[in-house]
Amino acid sequence: MARLTKNQKAALSKIEIGKAYSLQEASALVKDITIAKFDASVDIDVRLGVDPRKANQMVRGIATLPHGTGKTVRVLVLCTPDKEEEAKAAGADYVGLDDYISKIEGGWTDIDIIITMPSVMAKVGKLGRILGPRNLMPNPKTGTVTTDVGKAVTEVKAGKIDFKVDKTGIIHTSIGKASFSSDKIYENALEVLQTISKLKPSAAKGTYFKSIYLSSTMSPGIQIETKSVAGI
Repeated sequence: MARLTKNQKAALSKIEIGKAYSLQEASALVKDITIAKFDASVDIDVRLGVDPRKANQMVRGIATLPHGTGKTVRVLVLCTPDKEEEAKAAGADYVGLDDYISKIEGGWTDIDIIITMPSVMAKVGKLGRILGPRNLMPNPKTGTVTTDVGKAVTEVKAGKIDFKVDKTGIIHTSIGKASFSSDKIYENALEVLQTISKLKPSAAKGTYFKSIYLSSTMSPGIQIETKSVAGI
């Protein structure tokens, strides 16, 4: 078993064993226990009472964080020539079609989000074996396959994220940076949790929110009292 460093011990000492904190308390505490020397990401982990193996219990959605992610999101738009200027004006980092498809086939995936159009999905679909494992495949359900590419780019740059439950029933996503104020962390976390609440499958029975934890890169997790979260 690895030994804890002095900083790790100090961080753990600030968390009361067995206590579930309110979301507001945790949003402040996560800043205090962050020991990384860089601007760490703040993450939320939500265990749901669903069976992801069943199609009618899959939970997937999008949320627009009120204060953004704090990250620079690199966006590639694969579109027809008539949409290129719209994509560039909205702030897309890379715009094109066949040339970027060739680059991706050659192994290039130095991007965070790909936005495309329904009319070119036949070409983009061939990249599934490369993009799928990296969670880069565009999907109409997350708004990344659309004719309104400019709006899609603007939303992603402003803090729109997509998430889905994994095979163990957990949603894991980043909601900001440790440099954010505790209020901004709280409001971003609340937006994600309320969005997940609205996505509860009708087939899911029993307790929907099994557990919620807030953490930052390299920090211990802080348990959230689910009843403290408004609107879930």
